[in-house]
Formats: sequence, C-alpha cells, structure tokens
Amino acid sequence: MPFEFGPEVKLDRPAFVDPTARIFGRVSAGEGSSFWPYCVIRAEGAAVRIGRWCNIQDTAVIHVGGGKGTVIGDYCSIAHRAVVHGAEIGDDCLVGIGAVVMDGAKVGRRCVIGAMALVPPGTEVPEGSVVMGVPGKVVATRDNFAQTRRNALVYHRNAMAYAQGRHDGWRGEDFSKWREDINRRLAAGEEVGLPS
Repeated sequence: MPFEFGPEVKLDRPAFVDPTARIFGRVSAGEGSSFWPYCVIRAEGAAVRIGRWCNIQDTAVIHVGGGKGTVIGDYCSIAHRAVVHGAEIGDDCLVGIGAVVMDGAKVGRRCVIGAMALVPPGTEVPEGSVVMGVPGKVVATRDNFAQTRRNALVYHRNAMAYAQGRHDGWRGEDFSKWREDINRRLAAGEEVGLPS
C-alpha cells in the first residue's frame, strides 16, 4: 500500500516524490521540488516551508525545532543524509552530504554548507559563504550562484526522468548538450531558471 501524506501536506506539482519519502504535518513545497528515497520531513508543531525547484535528497531529514519552523528557499539542494532542524536556508543554497544546520540558524542566499559541516544553533551565515568544519566556520566568501543553481537544475532534470520511471537522466548525448548549455549560460552570468 503506498504511503499517504496527511491533509496538511501541500506539494505544488512536485517533479518527483519517491514512494519511500515520509512527509508529516504542516509541510508545504513550491512547484517542481523533488523528494528522494527515504527522506523525512516532519512538522508536528510549527510549519516547514520548502521553496520551488528544490531537491530533498536520499535520507535527508527536515524537522521543526525549538518551537520554530523551518524555511528553505527556492533552488536549494539538501543533500544525502543532511539535516535541517528548525532553521532558515536562503535561495540557491546547497547543504552538503551529511551536513547539519541546527535550531535558529539562518543561512543567507547562495551559500554552500560543506559535507559533514555543523552549523550550530543560532548561527547567522552571511550570503555567499562557504562553510566547513565542526563547528562550521566561513572559510570563503564568493558568488556560489552558478554552482548551487546548476545542482538544482541537474536534480530537477533527474527528477523528471525518475517520474517517468527512467534512471538515466544524467546519461547520453542529450544530457551532455543540455549540461554544456547550462554551464555556458551560467558562466555568462545568466540567471538560468525553470519556468513557472
């Protein structure tokens, strides 16, 4: 029997929802987001809001914390085994594999939280930061837009393939040409996005 989300879960035309994804409580997600194997999103008290064109990858956990909800902006990638707990993530961010962002933390737009990094409770991460380590420290400031947007676009393309039962979204000449075009446009400073 397929898993059924509760009545408070509002997903706006998701690109892909894996049958093993578990989403509970007041959770909303914008258009085109994808939810990968064994991800868990829970909102028992406050709400979880996920933006458009995000990808919540395999075994990622998103939860409320400290009486506060969680907000994730547009074009964000929450990578494998990452945890976002009662925090705010700005647009065009990548939370890396196994990273943890804790209660009350605020991550600005266009940030990269490195693999296995820990963003402690209440930390404010400025826009355009690269955070690494435990506890996480800003190790660089740069425009991460091309990197974070590319990741979100590639994941969206893969989600559309998975929704059709295809697991080859990142292979073939068509994908190579598409990726080259995206890379060229991002390198030229174009704010490549997906149509609403």
